[in-house]
Amino acid sequence: MKEKETTVMEEENENVAEQEVSAEMNNEKDSNEVGVQEEQDEVSQLKQTIEELQNRLLRTQADFENFRKRTRVEKEELAKYATAKLVESLLPAIDNFERAIDSSKDSQNLDLFLQGVEMVYRQIEQVLTQEGLEKIEAVGQPFNPEIHQAVMQVETDEFDSGIVVEELQKGYKLKEKVIRPSMVKVNA
Repeated sequence: MKEKETTVMEEENENVAEQEVSAEMNNEKDSNEVGVQEEQDEVSQLKQTIEELQNRLLRTQADFENFRKRTRVEKEELAKYATAKLVESLLPAIDNFERAIDSSKDSQNLDLFLQGVEMVYRQIEQVLTQEGLEKIEAVGQPFNPEIHQAVMQVETDEFDSGIVVEELQKGYKLKEKVIRPSMVKVNA
């Protein structure tokens, strides 16, 4: 009978062990399912975040492209009409040139015509000076390749070596930028 009891006890122990293993497996299965569900939720959230970021990137790229187009159009408009103020300032000088030409047809007095042309010259010079144009000083100045263009070299006792002795064509700066260097003769 002892054998029977031992067998029954062994069977009961096996049943209890099986139940414990089964319970542990169920707990692991439940916790694995919860873990998988959490990971799937996290993946879903990450996908949504990626999609939102991609949409923001596309909108930002579109905004930047629109900005580039708008600034290009504004730049073209600015370049197109940048000289309008200057041209408007020169119109009175052109009117005076026309008056001088018309008056010279009626008169043989060249002195009056010359006075009219000189007046128009001063008027144009004044407008350009107001816009920032300035003449480059040349004669008697040391040669400077940034503002002078030497086209000839001469020898004279009037000036030291490397000094500009004659200006063949005036040079000009517009607001500190050389727009045309002076063409000069330099003492050797």
